[in-house]
This record gives sequence, C-alpha cells and structure tokens, in this order.
Amino acid sequence: MKANEKNFITLIRRKKEAGILYVIDTYGRYLRTIVSKRLFALPDQTDECMNDIFLGIWKNIDSFDESKGSFKSWAAGIARLEAIEYLRKASRELQTASLDGLELPQEDVHLLALVEQELSEETQALLSCLKPEDQELFLRVYAYEEKPEEVSTKMGITRDSLYVRLFRGKRKIRMTAASRKEI
Repeated sequence: MKANEKNFITLIRRKKEAGILYVIDTYGRYLRTIVSKRLFALPDQTDECMNDIFLGIWKNIDSFDESKGSFKSWAAGIARLEAIEYLRKASRELQTASLDGLELPQEDVHLLALVEQELSEETQALLSCLKPEDQELFLRVYAYEEKPEEVSTKMGITRDSLYVRLFRGKRKIRMTAASRKEI
C-alpha cells in the first residue's frame, strides 16, 4: 500500500515501512530545521538525532491522538525533546573525566556555555506559563534535581502540595505547548 496524508499514521501503527518513509519524505526537512536550530553547536550529532526522532515516532505512534493536535506538531515535540536530550548528553560528556590515566579532558568552555544557554532558554520558555513560585519548584525538582522532600521543606509546603503543584504545572505546560502555533 502506498502511503499518503490520509493513511501514513495507520501504516506506521501497523508497522509498515511505507508509513515512516512518508514521514521522512514529508516532514524530514521540517524536523531537521528544529533539530539544527537546537544543535547548531553540535552539527555532527544532527543525523544521529534525526534517526532517534524517526525511531521515536515509529515506537510511540500509539500515543499520538489526532483529536489533541496535528501529527506535525506532535512530531515537532518529539524532535524538540530529542534535541534537548542530545544537548544534555553533550553537556554531561564535556564534564566527565577519564580516570584510567587521570587525564582530564579540556573542556570547550564556549561550547559548554552555548549548550547551557540553549538549555536555559528552552527551560525558561517552557516555564514561562507558570507562576514564579511554581517555576522555582520545577527548577529545584527537575533542573537542580533536589529531592521533593527537601524542596517542600525549604519552600514551606507539604510534600503532597508540592506533587499537586508539579502535576498541575506539567498539565499547564502541556496545554500551553499544544496551543502554540509556532515552534
């Protein structure tokens, strides 16, 4: 069966190669633009990231819901998240040390700064729809990886209240991201 705009999702759900090839041909350039924008400092990682995006679409197509938005927006979300994951991975690799010969790699300070800046801008854009105190909760729990119990104690709220605010914040972020027309 030949893939087209009306049946490619069904083909992917049935694990037919024609469906994902249609996605690559139709949406590949669009998704590459998203990835290239975020991985401008890591151009050698773009192709690998694109492969992971298409694999993610292939594996997670069942989570796509036509009633919640377009396939293009859903795929763009996967592309953004995958590119951010590559930035995080690059950041971790820049900060690691080789203990074999006790050689410390020379950190590319400029690249590290660019990666950190891009992650910071993405984080601020995602959190901009939340109240400042909820933004602080998200940063402490997810960015700084503080334990929720410590955060709730420091912020003077109960642990249950913290989880409720995180849940509601995630929902608000998802709704805001889904309602955005631009990427």
